[in-house]
Amino acid sequence: MPVWPGSITAITLFVDDLAATRAFYLEVFGLPILFEDENSAVFRFDNTMINLLRSSAAVSLIDPATVASRGSGSRLQLTLDVEKVDATCAELTARGVELLNGPMDREWGIRTASFRDPGGHIWEIAQPLG
Repeated sequence: MPVWPGSITAITLFVDDLAATRAFYLEVFGLPILFEDENSAVFRFDNTMINLLRSSAAVSLIDPATVASRGSGSRLQLTLDVEKVDATCAELTARGVELLNGPMDREWGIRTASFRDPGGHIWEIAQPLG
């Protein structure tokens, strides 16, 4: 069972120009792409995945929060693995944390919920489905 808080497993960076950012990561870090589709490219940095996500695709991920433009506000999401998203949500709300969304099952096989820290940064808790 993961200990709360566990290690950060994924950092999602919202990007306007996916192709240019993808090329930058390939050239600068020299890492292979772990996963990619038309909206994202994922790289593994040791035990942490960096997900470059097209800003337009990030809207549904953090709704009802908004994706900030490049020059204003937060453009990332930090993800923590948990054993049970629903139980962790109950613990968080008992501590006064207001959830942005979730718990919900995502089409990519993860159950998630999101909340915002006082600095406006988005945190996601996640558990694999099945």
